[in-house]
Amino acid sequence: MKYLLIILALSSFTNTYAQVWNGKKCAVVITYDDAIDQHLDNAVPILDSLGLKASFYVTAFSGSVQNRLNEWKNLDKKGHELGNHTLYHPCTGGTGREWVKPEYDMRNYTVQRMIDETRMTNLFLQALDGKTKRTFAFTCGDMKIGDSSFINAMKKDFVAARAVRNEMHQINEIDLYNIDCYMVNNHTGEQMIEWVKKAIATNSLLVILFHGVGGGNGLDVSISAHQQLLTYLKQNEKDIMIAPMITVAEYLQSRQKIK
Repeated sequence: MKYLLIILALSSFTNTYAQVWNGKKCAVVITYDDAIDQHLDNAVPILDSLGLKASFYVTAFSGSVQNRLNEWKNLDKKGHELGNHTLYHPCTGGTGREWVKPEYDMRNYTVQRMIDETRMTNLFLQALDGKTKRTFAFTCGDMKIGDSSFINAMKKDFVAARAVRNEMHQINEIDLYNIDCYMVNNHTGEQMIEWVKKAIATNSLLVILFHGVGGGNGLDVSISAHQQLLTYLKQNEKDIMIAPMITVAEYLQSRQKIK
């Protein structure tokens, strides 16, 4: 009888823990970086056809935003998040990053310049969607100007910030201002689906980062692989909390306050 009670208690604990994501086994956030035409042309149609909502991390000065501003504005009306991906997409230059222009090389930035440009992007996005709560995505995964972390000065500006590391974590292990993600780089649909299966098995948060979808960026995914992943997510949404980063981050906030 004693062992039976222990087994029942463990079973109850496991079941409760497995449903920690708003009644689901895990959470998946679909994100797209840099605001390129292929997001509007190739990603949004399949997302909308499946009823899935994603986070689009917008670089405000991107060519696509300049040329198709109303289409980017309409993403909010469809339930997608317009996230902050800076004004000019600065990155730390150097060996292997010769493509970084000197004027947007973070080695030439000050912390204040980074803060000012990022807050200007928040204002621009607010003009599009009317919202003041937002999440941020570090450009190139770079989190410091020199030795200084700039996100610390902007925690009141954002609910959360997404980094770039191929990791996933359970709900009690997540730092809202350093959320990990899996970056897609010509992965197959099957490979990405394995990430989702791992998230379900471990009751973790999986954030998926897309750049190009059927072109537009060297970090690309084929249209068919992208659709295969999204279709799998839709087919398994009974087990998966699928929502934009802002929704998941606010849910995490509420959980952390309870604790």
